[in-house]
Amino acid sequence: MSDAVKSFFTLLKEEEIEFVDFRFTDVFGRWHHVAYNAKAVTEEMFEKGIPFDGSSIRMWKDISESDTLLMPDASTVFIDPFTADPTAVVICSVHDVDGTPYYKDPRTIAKKALAYLEESGIGDAAYFGPENEFFIFDHVHVVDEPNKQCYEVDSEEGEWNWKKDPRDEGGYNIGHRPAYKEGYFPVPPVDSQMDIRAEMVNVLEEIGIETYVVHHEVGTAGQGEIGVKFGDIITAADNVQKYKYVVKNVAHINGKTATFMPKPIYGDNGNGMHVHCSIWKDGKNLFFKAGEYGNLSDIAKWFIGGIIKHAGAVAAFTNPSTNSYKRLMPGFEAPSVLAYSARNRSACFRIPYGAGEKSVRVEFRSPDSSSCPYLAFTAILMAGIDGIKNQIDPGEPRDEDLFQYTLEELRDQGIKTMPATLREALEALKRDHDFLTAGGVMSEDFIKEYIDWKYEVEVNPVEGRPHPYEFKLYYSC
Repeated sequence: MSDAVKSFFTLLKEEEIEFVDFRFTDVFGRWHHVAYNAKAVTEEMFEKGIPFDGSSIRMWKDISESDTLLMPDASTVFIDPFTADPTAVVICSVHDVDGTPYYKDPRTIAKKALAYLEESGIGDAAYFGPENEFFIFDHVHVVDEPNKQCYEVDSEEGEWNWKKDPRDEGGYNIGHRPAYKEGYFPVPPVDSQMDIRAEMVNVLEEIGIETYVVHHEVGTAGQGEIGVKFGDIITAADNVQKYKYVVKNVAHINGKTATFMPKPIYGDNGNGMHVHCSIWKDGKNLFFKAGEYGNLSDIAKWFIGGIIKHAGAVAAFTNPSTNSYKRLMPGFEAPSVLAYSARNRSACFRIPYGAGEKSVRVEFRSPDSSSCPYLAFTAILMAGIDGIKNQIDPGEPRDEDLFQYTLEELRDQGIKTMPATLREALEALKRDHDFLTAGGVMSEDFIKEYIDWKYEVEVNPVEGRPHPYEFKLYYSC
């Protein structure tokens, strides 16, 4: 029995745990779970796995080969802060019944990416620090019918609620709300969600996630962010899943609803997942070189060059929803210009100010939280490795405001941009995915199925539905 498994069973006894919840992530970043009575959990489950029906998970298995195994990682255990009965949560990877890692399991794919990094000789550790933004709403309403397409989100903080007259219901409009694109760092009462974010922080710390900065974000209507400490590629992705779980559940307990959807409000900023990245070897940060621009080494620049070269294909995993590209439209602080710069948030790649040897890193600002974190981090790492291997030059740094240029002006300067739609990203992935299949990290079959699923379930249905604004444009044509 491993030390981690021993510690797990010790925890069960000491905390009088009644249930154990085994969780895993699907291709689209959703957490799934199955619970066992703690008395039924055995050491053998950690060695041989826990059977479940893989055909019931989206884009996984046919019913003819549905038997699949959860392989619990005892080192990930934490006590669920939301269950009525004491429950321990364990994060799992997924294997086939013959014991081999399942090729569509995102956590397994991320492990393969780390192994590929080590085999390449470039580095032995990859660190990721995601920054997941979210909105906290008071209400959401959606209608999706052949003759009716509409949605409504609402928040007491929403700019639109200045005009609300609640006196008919015996209430009052108390004002004090952020204007559009003016929600960055206001104090209460304009920031009405300081306490709920503090509750989220306390719960995150309770389950072992170290936090630091906590603040209201730029958007009106309750946009927030909680800074979480970076980790290795697997730990960082595990923590994204825990983070989203905590944020959603704390909001729910408080009678509100939280979303990480990239662009839930028209005309205001969306939710990003800025990702800080670095590669290390033998305890040294390979991205650091003193005296260079931003203290950035050639390896770090080549890493950026690889992501720029493969940006379309990378976006299919880092920005994997049709809604992702509404966030990336110019004018809302979401960078789509594929350039790098120190301190400059208009570039896709920012080199944080004042970073020294231990902290020099590349911040990739385009990704969002609709992604599966394991696959997003894998795509970023694999593109970066390809850039390092082939010494791909990202060009000169750009310190000016890149938002001032039109698309044509950027092209004239040889500057690329992120895809404009999910369809464009998927087409890029079709053409360019050898860097992802290198070392057997992703398979051709997985990539093909992923593209086909995205077209069938997301791109084509969204493109085929009339939009309310189209009625304003074309109803009287």
